[in-house]
Amino acid sequence: MLSRRAAVAGIASVACVALALSVAAPANASAPAGPVKVGNVQKAMEDLLKSGHVVGAIGEVYLDGKLIGKGSAGSRLLDGKGGAIPSNARYRIGSQTKKMTAAVVLQLVNEGKLSLDDKLSAVLPEVAEKDLVERADEITVRNLIQMTSGIPEFLGPDTMDPTRNYSPTDLLAASRKNPRPVEIGTFSHSNTDYILLGVIIEKLSGRSLAAELNRRLFAPLGMRDTYLPTKPWEGIKGPHGHGYAMDETGTLHDADKINATIMLGAGGVVSTARDVSAFNRALRQGRLLPESLSDLLTGPPPGMPPRTDGGPCAGNPEFAPGSLGTAPGFVASTASSSDGRLQFAVSVTLSGDDAERMNTPPHITDALKSVFCPSA
Repeated sequence: MLSRRAAVAGIASVACVALALSVAAPANASAPAGPVKVGNVQKAMEDLLKSGHVVGAIGEVYLDGKLIGKGSAGSRLLDGKGGAIPSNARYRIGSQTKKMTAAVVLQLVNEGKLSLDDKLSAVLPEVAEKDLVERADEITVRNLIQMTSGIPEFLGPDTMDPTRNYSPTDLLAASRKNPRPVEIGTFSHSNTDYILLGVIIEKLSGRSLAAELNRRLFAPLGMRDTYLPTKPWEGIKGPHGHGYAMDETGTLHDADKINATIMLGAGGVVSTARDVSAFNRALRQGRLLPESLSDLLTGPPPGMPPRTDGGPCAGNPEFAPGSLGTAPGFVASTASSSDGRLQFAVSVTLSGDDAERMNTPPHITDALKSVFCPSA
C-alpha cells in the first residue's frame, strides 16, 4: 500500500496545466489545409519510454472521430511485467476532469439555472453560514471556473487518510485552515474550486456528480468507457497501466489505488484516449456550449495572452494549448486542434519521484511534434 503521505501528494499535484502543444496552421484556419500527415505514433510512444522512469506509454490520434494512429510501449506493471497496455485502455485523466465539470456548470448557466455572476454565498449559503469559505459573498461562479477565487487548497493533515470517505464539507473545512494564496481575481490553481463546483452541480441537478457527468457528457457523446470513481482507495476498472510513486524513504510503491473522495470533479475521471478525444472534439466544435460560454474553457487562463507565435509546424492544423493531468504515478495529456477535428491523447505511467514526473510533460510535447511535424 502506498504511504499516506504519498497518497496525499498524489492528490496535491493533480494539476491542470496548459502544455506548449501548439503546432500551427495559417492563422484563423478553420480546417486542416490539405491531408493531415501523421507520423509514427508507435515510435513516439517508444521514445517516451526511453525518456526515463516510464513504465508504459499509450497514445492515439483521432481525425473527425476516426482512429488514424496508435501506439503502446512498455508494460502494465513495473519491470516489464503484466504484458503490454492496449492503446485503448482506461487511465486517469487527472485535472482534465476540471474541464468536464466546468462544462456541466456552464450548461446549467446556459439553461438559466445559474449565473456566472452569482455569488457563492447565494448558491451555497451553507458555506458562508458554517464559515467553510472565507469571503464567500465576494466569490462568483466565474471565479470558481477560472480558478480566481483565492480559496486555499484542502490538502494537509486533515485529508491524509487514503481509506477515509471524505465529504465535500470535510475538504472545505480543511481548506479553511490554510492561508489564502492570492486575492480574488488572480489565477491560482485550485482543486477546492472544483470540489465546490461539483457540489453546485449536485444541488441544482438533484443527482450525484458522477450521474450528472454521465447524463450530460459521457452517455450523449458515446464515452462508454468513462466514469467518475467515488470510493476511497479505488483502482481502475479493467486492464490498465500501473504507475509507481516514491515514498519518503525512497521506496517505490504501486500508486494504482487512490482516495477518489478527494478527487471528484477536480481530477477523478477515468477515461480512454477515444473518449477524452470525443469530449474535446465536442467542446471545440460547439456541441456542448455556445461560443460565449465555451470560451471560458478553451481560452487562456485569466491574465495570460493567447498564443500568437504560430508554433513550430507551419502548414499543419493549429493546436490549441493542451490539457494536462498529473499525480505521482502518471501523466495524461490531450491536445486538440482549434477546430476540434484532430486530437492526440496520451497516458504515461511512471516510476519515480515528483521531479522526474514533472520532466514528463516536455517529452509528451516532443511526442506530439514527432507525430505531426517530424521535420521540426
